[in-house]
Amino acid sequence: MKVLGIETSCDETSASVVECQNNDIGILSNVVSSQVKLHAQWGGVVPNLAAREHLKNIIPVLKLALKEANAAPADLDLIAVTNGPGLIPALLIGTSSAKTLSYFWEKPIIGIHHIEGHIYANFIYKISGISQPKAGPPRAEKLKTKISFPVLALVVSGGHTQLIYMKRNMSYKIIGQTLDDAAGEAFDKVARILNIGYPGGPVIAQRAMEFPISNNQFSNKYKIPNIKYQIQLPRPMINSKNFDFSFSGLKTAVLYETKKHTRLLKNKDYIAELCHEFQQAVIDVLISKTIEAAQKYNPKTIMLAGGVAANSELRRQLGKAIKNNLPAVTCILPSIKYTGDNAAMIATAACFRWKKMSVLQKKKALQNWKTLDTDANLKLK
Repeated sequence: MKVLGIETSCDETSASVVECQNNDIGILSNVVSSQVKLHAQWGGVVPNLAAREHLKNIIPVLKLALKEANAAPADLDLIAVTNGPGLIPALLIGTSSAKTLSYFWEKPIIGIHHIEGHIYANFIYKISGISQPKAGPPRAEKLKTKISFPVLALVVSGGHTQLIYMKRNMSYKIIGQTLDDAAGEAFDKVARILNIGYPGGPVIAQRAMEFPISNNQFSNKYKIPNIKYQIQLPRPMINSKNFDFSFSGLKTAVLYETKKHTRLLKNKDYIAELCHEFQQAVIDVLISKTIEAAQKYNPKTIMLAGGVAANSELRRQLGKAIKNNLPAVTCILPSIKYTGDNAAMIATAACFRWKKMSVLQKKKALQNWKTLDTDANLKLK
C-alpha cells in the first residue's frame, strides 16, 4: 500500500509518499520546506507566522512529493496527517488539507501523534527494492533489522523529553518525562542567552565541538588538567528516584553564570566551554535516566527519537553507555535526515497503525474527514 503523509505541527511543511509491504518501508519521496530562517529573527517559532507559511507552502510541497514519488492520487491507499501535539494554527493547515484531499480523492485518513512519528522514524533505514521513482536517485528505504520488543524509547525534541516503554508495536507507557522545559527547548533558550543563533541545538553542538576537553561520565575521560574557566553546571534530577527530567534550572544556571561574567560573552573560548558543559549536562542526565530505566524494565531494544537525536555527542555517548552497561540490549539510532520534523515518519507510523486496525476501523477511516480533530496537547496512547 502507498501512504501520503503530511506534517505541519511546528515550522516545517512536509509531505511524503511511503510504500509499505509487510514491515518493509519504502520512502518514495520526502519533501520538507523549513521556516528556520524566517523564525530565527525572533529566536523561536511564532505560531501564526508559521501557519501563514504553511498555508503558502502546503500545495507546492504536496505536488512535489507526488511528483518525486511518481504517484497519482489514484495510486494512494491512505492519507496520514499529524493531528497533535503541536501549534494549533500550524496543525490546522495540515489537517484541513489532508481532510480535503480525503474527501475529494475518496481515500481513508488517519491522524498520527507527532511523537509516534518520531519513534517510528527508527524503522526507516536503507535502500530497498520495493519500488523506485522513474527518474532521479533511488529514494526507497527499509527497516534495518527486525526490532525486538519490548522497546525503551528516549524521545528528545524541542517540545518533549520522555522515556517511553513499548511492550509491542503501537503500545506506549510513559515512564518518565520532563517536569518543565524539554531538552530541545532548553538548547534554544540557552542559545538565546548566549546570543549565538537559532535553532539552539545545532549551534550549541557546533560551539561545544570547539572545546577540546571531554570529562563527562559516559564518554572517554581525557587526562587534560586545565579547564580554562572551570565552568560547572548542575545535572538536574540525575540522582532522583524516578525517571523524570527537569531542564529549566539548568537553563537558569547558565543565565546566572553569564551574569557573573558578562565581559566574557564575546570570548569564543568561554562560549565554547559553556556550550560544552551545558550540552554535557543534558547528555549526562538523559543517558543516566535511560540506563536506569532499562535496568528496571529490561527492554531488548533502546531507541533514540526526536530532533535532538541528531546531536552527534548524544548518539555517540548513548551507544557507548548501552554497550558498556547493557551489552545484551540493541541500540537503534534513527537516520539523521529523519530526526527532524518530516512527513516520512508520519506515513511510516501510519503503515504500522493501519496494520493493527480492524476491518471496521479501516472502513470508518473513509469518513474520518468529517471528524478528525487537532489537539495541541494530544496524548500518546
